[in-house]
Amino acid sequence: MVLHRPVPARLPVPAGLGRLAVLTTVFVCAACGLVYELELVALASYLLGDSVTQASVVLSVMVFAMGVGSLLAKRLRARAALGFAAVEAVLALTGGLSAMALYACFAWYGQARLAMVAFSLTIGVLIGAEVPLLMTLIQRIRRQDAGCAVADLFAADYVGALVGGLAFPFLLLPALGQLTGALVTGAVNAVAGGALVLWLFRRDLSPRARWALLTANGLVLVVLAVCSVLTGPFERAARRAVYGTDVRVAVRSGVQEVVLAGGDGGGRPLSLFLDGRLRVSGDVESRYHEALVHPAMAGEHRRVLVLGGGDGLAVREVLRYADVRSVTVVELDPEVLRLARTDPGLAALNRRAYRDPRVRVVTADAFDWLREGGRPAVGPYNVVLSDLPDPGLTPSTKLYSQEFYGLVTRVLAPGGRIAVHGGDLDARPHVFWTVDATLRSVGLCTAPYRAAAPQGRGAPGRDWGFLLAARAPVRLALAEARPPLPSLTPETLRAEGLAAERRKEAGALPSTLMHPRYAG
Repeated sequence: MVLHRPVPARLPVPAGLGRLAVLTTVFVCAACGLVYELELVALASYLLGDSVTQASVVLSVMVFAMGVGSLLAKRLRARAALGFAAVEAVLALTGGLSAMALYACFAWYGQARLAMVAFSLTIGVLIGAEVPLLMTLIQRIRRQDAGCAVADLFAADYVGALVGGLAFPFLLLPALGQLTGALVTGAVNAVAGGALVLWLFRRDLSPRARWALLTANGLVLVVLAVCSVLTGPFERAARRAVYGTDVRVAVRSGVQEVVLAGGDGGGRPLSLFLDGRLRVSGDVESRYHEALVHPAMAGEHRRVLVLGGGDGLAVREVLRYADVRSVTVVELDPEVLRLARTDPGLAALNRRAYRDPRVRVVTADAFDWLREGGRPAVGPYNVVLSDLPDPGLTPSTKLYSQEFYGLVTRVLAPGGRIAVHGGDLDARPHVFWTVDATLRSVGLCTAPYRAAAPQGRGAPGRDWGFLLAARAPVRLALAEARPPLPSLTPETLRAEGLAAERRKEAGALPSTLMHPRYAG
């Protein structure tokens, strides 16, 4: 076997310092590369949902592409310094702009999956080309055993990946956000790669090549700087493209992005979006919340627990019963609670439910809160309302698990009832019947039913699937002393229950924390 022996480099500094400069560049580039990966995973999960699927696609495509990049880098080894500088300039531009481009595809074209795969492939190829070129450069500084050189390079690479992996969630994302964080990372990447070659290996380059690299890196930094200045107008334009022109509130809490549109008396009903998904549409929400709440209130309902539902709309329906003594709301996002109290449109829609002295609010993760006790001082709950995000979303999977419903039964009073939103019964029946099987697996009897959104309003043709559960066989009914319900009568409730039963899927298995069964 013939080994390639790199020609020793003519360095402006001692070999030891040059070697340290290369390893430092490996460290920085590795940190930037992992930030690009995590940024693609995070943004794709936010835009497309199901974080497990998006992470699997991004990481598997990137790892494959890194192998391709390593092979392609062999063609550049003869001019390793110039090749490395070119790779880093393209990587800085591609990685830095990836978040903005992905968000633009989602906002204006409604499709981000192809862009996610394309950026994962491109960034992976460029990252894969780094190590072979850096291996050539470090061997040119001081020849050493190949195993030792590889160990040094990978040690710096792995430590850099650790720093980048920690910097993304704890520094870049909270301080700069997705878009600016990616752009700043690209700028760091460009400076690190360009500086190494233009300083340490400048004698390997012709004057023309040096000027070309300097110009290319300068243009990359200018583009990233301009895009960084324009992130504010870009985000506002993208939000208008996604949510419409009447966005009133757009805030990023520690949990999710919360957007309120309409509901200001201008004609459009209020819409509440959480992480880009419509959660409340003011013109149809009453049908959803009446169907969720009132069948569960047909019995003792002095003490009510609402899991989720921070918008206050389920609480509004509960408080229509004068004999309710206490309502406990467990909501993870304090920003949703704040808007439900203070935003004029949302507060008017929930009829200022949080001003009622019977309402107690707990800001916590519902699973953790139930595990830590969750019992009121006055006794267990007669009614539990699970008004949580769709079970098909990965962060919500544990809130539709066997373990979660086991915790719920611990706080349920004898004869108590649980109402659960199980997803869209028409579009995703498997998810709905998996919720049903999971409730039954903890010893509960269930009664399925549905509620349809009005045609031509909100989400045309969509229906909401619900499950009423109790320890004993449960019958769909409404309380005799109930408030007026325009969209729900005992007859329509029974009819919707029969319609749901006719669609029952046999063989659905319960979902657990160790074996989640909800498709994304």
